[in-house]
Amino acid sequence: MRIAQIAPLAEAVPPKFYGGTERVVSWLTEELVRQGHDVTLFASGDSETSAKLVACAPEGLRLAGIRDHVASHLAMLYHLRRRADEFDIIHFHIDLLQYPLFEDLNHKCVTTLHGRLDVPDFMPVYRTFTGMPLVSISDHQRGPMPANANWLATIHHGLPAENCRFSPEPKDGGYLAFLGRISPEKRPDRAIEMAKRSGVKLKIAAKVDKADQDYWDEVIEPMTHHPLVEYIGEINEDQKHDFLGNALALAFPIDWPEPFGLVMIEAMSAGTPVIAWRNGSVPEVIKDGVSGVVVSSMDEAVAAVETVKSMSRHAVRRYFDTRFTATVMARAYLNAYESLLAAETDAIKVPGLALGQGREITGAVNGVHGATPAGLWPL
Repeated sequence: MRIAQIAPLAEAVPPKFYGGTERVVSWLTEELVRQGHDVTLFASGDSETSAKLVACAPEGLRLAGIRDHVASHLAMLYHLRRRADEFDIIHFHIDLLQYPLFEDLNHKCVTTLHGRLDVPDFMPVYRTFTGMPLVSISDHQRGPMPANANWLATIHHGLPAENCRFSPEPKDGGYLAFLGRISPEKRPDRAIEMAKRSGVKLKIAAKVDKADQDYWDEVIEPMTHHPLVEYIGEINEDQKHDFLGNALALAFPIDWPEPFGLVMIEAMSAGTPVIAWRNGSVPEVIKDGVSGVVVSSMDEAVAAVETVKSMSRHAVRRYFDTRFTATVMARAYLNAYESLLAAETDAIKVPGLALGQGREITGAVNGVHGATPAGLWPL
């Protein structure tokens, strides 16, 4: 199958530091190539892939200091549109700009919605362009969308089975790990409270965006001045493996409708159970009592710190292997692609059948190999 993967230009694929969407695009792209498909990746020029790379910006826009990304994405979509006939499937991982530009090609286009969908500002597009086949990354994510959204599948994220080394025991008894981004909805204050009340050390590996600088300065940074709390800062992919593998548990104390929560399956791949608040996709991702503990209060979270000490890390890893590998994810996407193309064939055979009305598929997501960029920055 000839597949185009369209990545956001904010970060390289895979990202140098923070960037969940770009990381998932990388894992999916590499697994599709490994399975023998002809994949072209539209991304920034500093991306690394075994697919054919079309460089649509010299480097990831965030690290390049470019704040408004609309112009770069429009240029990318223009060049993609001129090459659309080269692909059987065009798979978008960007937000909204493709909807009007590719409306007549909905029969072979897919958009994975990676973010939260309860944003009123975006609803005019979702209500107007109802033909685009959509993939949700959790069932819960779909809630705010219009009833006539053209859902093709729910496909959970997956990562390469070898990405995080399995750790049968936490180092020195372990610690609570908080990984990601400092923000009010991520609730690092809850993680700190869990550490203080349970007497277990907390390590925080997280970046601070400019938008959250005041929250860090005024709320969280003062809370880190405690003997049980250590702030590490933003870490790279290699550092993440040991950070998660040596932890007793991942603290995931979110206070918002998280569409998926990639860090949860990263922790599970290392055998590290997750203590997570019952919000968003958490009940879909965590099997309570097997891969972690789902809680609804601070008292439950503190009790869960004791519970995870006796949980089987081998069982955590086995649960990851059955549901959240890149191989599982890629198979689910291939099923979705084939469903979409079959619907196009049916529409040709049966006049009046709307393109894109394939049967809905539910899946999850494993495999990978690395490479170097191919091609130059032509745009």
